[in-house]
Parts: sequence; C-alpha cells; structure tokens
Amino acid sequence: MQLYTGSDPDVVVFAVSRGPIVQFKLSDIGEGIMEVTVKEWYVKEGDKVSQFDSICEVQSDKASVTITSRYDGVIRKLYYDVDATALVGKPLVDIETESGSEVIQEEDVVETPAMAREEHTHQEIKGHKTQATPAVRRLAMENNIKLSEVLGTGKDGRILKEDILNFLAKQTGAILPPTPSQEIQTPGPATKPLPKSPKLVFTGKDVTEPLKGFHKAMVKTMMAALKIPHFGYCDEVDLSRLVALRAELRPVMEGRGVKLSYMPFFIKAASLGLLHFPILNASVDEGCQNITYKASHNIGLAMDTSQGLLVPNVKNVQLLSVFDIAQELNRLQALGAAGQLGTADLTGGTFTLSNIGSIGGTYAKPVILPPEVTIGALGKIQVLPRFDAGGQVVPAHIMNVSWSADHRIIDGATMCRFSNLWREYLENPASMVLDLK
Repeated sequence: MQLYTGSDPDVVVFAVSRGPIVQFKLSDIGEGIMEVTVKEWYVKEGDKVSQFDSICEVQSDKASVTITSRYDGVIRKLYYDVDATALVGKPLVDIETESGSEVIQEEDVVETPAMAREEHTHQEIKGHKTQATPAVRRLAMENNIKLSEVLGTGKDGRILKEDILNFLAKQTGAILPPTPSQEIQTPGPATKPLPKSPKLVFTGKDVTEPLKGFHKAMVKTMMAALKIPHFGYCDEVDLSRLVALRAELRPVMEGRGVKLSYMPFFIKAASLGLLHFPILNASVDEGCQNITYKASHNIGLAMDTSQGLLVPNVKNVQLLSVFDIAQELNRLQALGAAGQLGTADLTGGTFTLSNIGSIGGTYAKPVILPPEVTIGALGKIQVLPRFDAGGQVVPAHIMNVSWSADHRIIDGATMCRFSNLWREYLENPASMVLDLK
C-alpha cells in the first residue's frame, strides 16, 4: 500500500487495489470548539456507508451533534473509542471509497484559528465562493447543473445533495422523497432511546476523572459569574387564576398535539415585561464599559438532564404566542431528555428562567449566566391559605420567585418593578391579552 499526499495537507489518500481510502477528519463544528467527546458510534469497521449516513455522535462542551458521511464506501478504521476525546482536524474514520470514484480533497479541509477561510478550496463564481462536497459536484456535473444557479441550504451557504435534487425536480417536475436537511444533523427524540438510569457501583476506593463536556463548560461559566455582583430579590405569586386557565386550555392544546405546562405563560409574561424594562434583556462587555440592548427575547430555560445542567432557549419570544412557546418547549425538552440539544438551541440566550420548583424547593439564589444580566428561579407551586378581598381565608396556589440581577447596571427598583409587572400578568392572565402582538 503506497501513501499518497496531495497538494492539500489535510487530505491523505491511500491508493489500494480495491479503491482509495480517505481519512475522514472531524470538521470544525463552530463556536471555537477544538475537541469533542465521542458518545456513540453508529458504524463499525466493515460497515458500508452512503453519503449523509450517520457515523457517530459527538459532544462538545456546548452541544451534541451527529456527524454524517460525505462519501459512499466502507468503514475501514475507527480512530477513537466511545468516551474518547477527538480533536478537530484529526482523522475520525478511514473510509474506503468506491473503486473508480473521484476523491476531491477540498472537503477534508478543517478551519481552525490558524487557518484563514480563504484557504478552503471552493469554486469561484461571480465574486463569491460555492461550497459543495465532491459527490455533490459530481451529481451537478452529471445533470448539467451549474452550481451558481443552486441555492445552498447548508452551513455558510454550502450546497447539499438535496439542493441539487430539489433543483432538478423543479426543472423536471418530479416529486422527490424527503432527504436529509443538513450534513451535521440534530436528530429528533425518536432516533435514540431515552438514557437509562445508571446503576450504583460501590468500588470501595476513590475515583478521579477529568471534567468533560458540559461539566467543563459549567466550570468556565460559573467562574465568569463570580465576577458579577449579584442583587437578589424574592416575591410570591398567586397563580390561582392561571391554574384555572391552564386546566381549561390543556384539552385544547392536547388536541393540537402539544403538552401545556405553566412555563409558556411564565416565559411570555417575562417577554412582555422586558418590553418595558429592556435593560434586563441586555448584556455588558467584559470591561463593563458598554451595554448592548438585545432586540430579540431569547429566553432560556435551565434544564436538568442526564448530561448535567443545560440552558436551551426559546428564540424571539416577543414574536411568539403562548401556543408557539409551548410547542418549542416540547421540542427542546424532548431533545434534552434524549441528549440531542444542538448548538443553536444552547447559544444566543438573553434572559433565563430556572424552574427549580419542578424538582422541589421554594426559594433559591440563581446564578447569572454571562453575558446575560438577569435570571429568575421559580419555586414549586403550593396550595396555601390566603385572605381574599372579603377577608375570608381561601386556598391559593402560591409560587415563590427568586431573581438575581447584575448590580453593576441594574438597580433594585428596576428589578422590583419588573417583578411586579411579571407577577401582575400571571395573577391576572387575561391582562396579557391586552399586550399580546
């Protein structure tokens, strides 16, 4: 077997009689991530794969993603065991491509901080660069399709196989079956069984292991949060009317296939309050010299998962209805339970709520997630005696809320007024209708 190295050092092809073997490398998955943990292999040595077939699931300190094949061929080598650390730019698997198939080297280029984006080999067309895999280029060539005429739906405008097929279908009027939508996909909850509860193992000795993935990210975030002077504020909310409203709406929502919890109301009420107090939806730079007021209300929900604490967020809550929010929460919770939350779900948050009461407890001291400036912790809902307007003792559904704010830019009065408005929306949910857009 003779080693052949082309002009691009990031691709190594082994010339063998059965077909060239390509070292399929772990590409840059964004967010400055340089290493990931291999959580599961979907293939083994000797398995035949096609383009877009799932190869493995990897987890960074921010998200889990599924890596898919760019080639048709046979898996000849797996470079990592499960739970091993894989480095961006290093070989992930060896794939023996089909004999006689063309192997174009550009796709195994991996962008790292030491490489300029211009180092990628792309096709120059009318002043911009067209990105596509070798197989996609071959498919376009076989069907006499100019890549400049195809709209790419992949990352950074990359043209995918289904883009070519959809373009061809429009030209011919054919109806095509559904195809994968991304080269790196976030699978739905049905693609993987829910994780089983780990069995307790008593070893009789101390065990030391390195921090990885989300736990490593949590250390970094909490160290940054220590630099923020936290202002705390607590209150209680009477949710009796909201409890009745939810009971009335639940059958309607279930008829639409959506589970309705209280959280969509809490999130929407927060968004309505942020319209009046935009500084709570802001961020400050590292030196605390500039404030950026965020236009979007990307409200995060602290979620307890088998992987640890994760905070996915609902994007653009200011534009969503309560139903829309409930639908998105159902999706995020299903992905969280399956350990399949993607980078897009876990980044870009501007304001956070922690529903710690779903586990237990009444009050908490939530820690701000930089660069955000506000977080709220919601306690459990309790039925407690309270006085009504007539002085009679009645049962009330009471929830405690604990706020933490960045005291460098948020004063106590602002936090208090926001909390009062948020509480008013929840205690009188009909009033939310007046401000919904």
